[in-house]
Amino acid sequence: MTESHRTSTDLAGADAYSADREANQRCLAFIRAHPTLTVLTGAGISADSGIPTYRDAQGTWLGSNPIQHQNFLNMLAARRRYWARSMLGWPPVRDARPNVTHRCLAWMESKGHIDTLITQNVDRLHQRAGSERVIDLHGRLDQVVCLGCGQETQRETMQQRLLQANPDSELNTVSPRPDGDADVSDERVAAMQVPACSQCAGTLKPDVVFFGGSVPRDRVEAGMAAIERSDALLVLGSSLKVYSGYRFCKQAAALGKPIAIINRGVTRGDDLANLKLNADCGSVLAYTVQAISA
Repeated sequence: MTESHRTSTDLAGADAYSADREANQRCLAFIRAHPTLTVLTGAGISADSGIPTYRDAQGTWLGSNPIQHQNFLNMLAARRRYWARSMLGWPPVRDARPNVTHRCLAWMESKGHIDTLITQNVDRLHQRAGSERVIDLHGRLDQVVCLGCGQETQRETMQQRLLQANPDSELNTVSPRPDGDADVSDERVAAMQVPACSQCAGTLKPDVVFFGGSVPRDRVEAGMAAIERSDALLVLGSSLKVYSGYRFCKQAAALGKPIAIINRGVTRGDDLANLKLNADCGSVLAYTVQAISA
């Protein structure tokens, strides 16, 4: 049984009504007025599953600089850095479980309230919660692709190959970072052995869009089409600092579609929003699910 088949009471849990009462009521009114939604989610909704966010409540970047697309393609040192950090950072993402926000969204989809869910996250927690109509805007971390022959393999298979090639790695002293990243010493990076494609000896890359890379056009077009079909756009847990997500707010505004944003802190889309709630996504959605299913 998938998470989407849970009852609304199960979804709400003990903290169903812990959010601000006004935020609860305003979100509920928005969803009742716009029964078919396109939803856009960001890193903030996975924080309760133990996956850290990129930015603080003011939108300021936290931690080290992310890997850049061109550097990964052109520099062996960049690939060593990525895989050294990913080898340690992958297990917390692999073992993460969907939280109340993921489960509420899956339930809402199953009841016809969500047309399409566009996620900026690469952790696949929406699918594990039971959501089916999901656009993985930035790809999926659980898959690896060869840049030479195009062969796709599971990230866990790559993990075992990394461990075999680097048997002295310490995996139990890692603090999780966003999207399967981890802090690693320069010495560890320099010593990193990166396996090649088992089929053509080509370069292996996680099936994600790195910073500086381009989101595949078909994903963008599918998201735009969903907004046209929907009554409104609901944004959850995203600062919208990255244009790949913000563009959907611009599209909704251009079409005259109402926009609601639930996020702790400021977002790039606040000026476009018809409703902005500085509240916890899980608590607000849990209340909403309880109310609309009553």
